[in-house]
Amino acid sequence: MTRKGKLLLEAYGISKSFGRVRALDSVDFTVGYSEVVGLVGDNGAGKSTLIKILAGVIKPDKGELYIKGQKVDLLNNYSVQHARKLGIEVVFQERALAEQHTFWRNLFMGRELTGKFGFLKISKMKEISEKVKGEIGFMSPGVNADSVVKRLSGGEKQGVAIGRALYFHADLVLMDEPFTGLSVLESKKVQGFIKELKERGKSCVIVSHNPLQVYEVAERFVFLNRGRKIGELTKSDIPTVDDLENIMIHVVKTDSLPLIKR
Repeated sequence: MTRKGKLLLEAYGISKSFGRVRALDSVDFTVGYSEVVGLVGDNGAGKSTLIKILAGVIKPDKGELYIKGQKVDLLNNYSVQHARKLGIEVVFQERALAEQHTFWRNLFMGRELTGKFGFLKISKMKEISEKVKGEIGFMSPGVNADSVVKRLSGGEKQGVAIGRALYFHADLVLMDEPFTGLSVLESKKVQGFIKELKERGKSCVIVSHNPLQVYEVAERFVFLNRGRKIGELTKSDIPTVDDLENIMIHVVKTDSLPLIKR
């Protein structure tokens, strides 16, 4: 079954319960081509659960998913590996990296380049890592393919994960709380990485409960609360980051969007 394919991703009626807890309740969510979407809400809103379902990490109880207009068997035959083949990569918080290993090992972890007899093509992977490092805007001269990840800053660690998504030709990068634990300067660095993805024609979904960081880069905001989609607004509807914060507070208090004067 196919749709017109005008959107990169379409998810409809996504529901998920963990025991008696209803994490998601019939959520509809879409992402356009070359679009940055902020998925916002308070803690426990269901944001991370939705991202994990879209990335193939967990299976929903109900729902439909279309990628580039093609229906995916979300309930029976969808996994992280399947999502990757369809151009979806997920960037979790920095703990998803193997911090004892180098930049190049993290970039290719689980998808190493090998030769005819199965030997690792280490020189090639290091060469590609240096190229990716430049493409995503690593400015520090001290960072190279052999840099051990644990010695990198928080923003640079996120850059490694984003670089991995970029190299493996992700059309959509899902980012789960990418600014957690970062300083203002490090958050700016991650925002720069996200803008680079956008300039390369990629789409990005940013999960965040912090309006300050996500407001800078998102073009559209989808509001979740207690497992339900409350609504969505474009950036033109939200003049300032303070307005976004006030809307988020209103959503939590009233379970609805405020009336927006257009």
